[in-house]
Amino acid sequence: MNKKVQLQDLGFKDYKDAWDFQETLFQEILDLKIKNRREESNLETPNHFLYVEHPHVYTLGKSGDLSNLLLSEKQLAEKEATFYKINRGGDITYHGPGQIVGYPILDLENFFTDIHKYLRLLEEAIILTLADYGLSSERSQGETGVWLGVGTPFARKICAMGVRASRWVTMHGFALNVNADLGYFDNIIPCGIKGKAVTSMHVELGRAIDELEVKQKIVKHFADLFEAEMV
Repeated sequence: MNKKVQLQDLGFKDYKDAWDFQETLFQEILDLKIKNRREESNLETPNHFLYVEHPHVYTLGKSGDLSNLLLSEKQLAEKEATFYKINRGGDITYHGPGQIVGYPILDLENFFTDIHKYLRLLEEAIILTLADYGLSSERSQGETGVWLGVGTPFARKICAMGVRASRWVTMHGFALNVNADLGYFDNIIPCGIKGKAVTSMHVELGRAIDELEVKQKIVKHFADLFEAEMV
């Protein structure tokens, strides 16, 4: 089992370009797994972890409801935002500047074959990272992602998650609001969940946050939880 994970920061990149790149890596792993099965070979499958920051974009998961986007095409253009219907799970979410987006493209057969465990460990990496900043966060039962104030009238989501998996290979991932402009969330019903707010690290802590430092902390916790070697 190959537990090495190739870490790559794509910087500021258009959503569709990053999606296409994800799909390429995802398909390469799938093709290698199919080749291994057909030829009864044992070629090592790679794992990737991509960081990226997107221009303003709204994405709708395959089971999502388009009515959760509250903007017309004209209004999207006025806000210089794009929209894509994509192949991950979950409903609608927003990506934009000041948000750390992570896309682990892993062959889970290198780690464990349990998609629920995978999601819980991704959440845990964010929970531990937020704890490093003195923020107490948790899961909300029945709702993927990471939240603050669960069980209070002030429940608010700080990290959204949505993944796709095929033959135990994952793509898509998480979006952590660090210094994001939360006003863009007013144009959607985030994740299709009405009546719950969205927050960010800079709002909760009252200061701008060093995004590079946050990325380093996430990677450390991810490596520990997955017993992975980041290269």
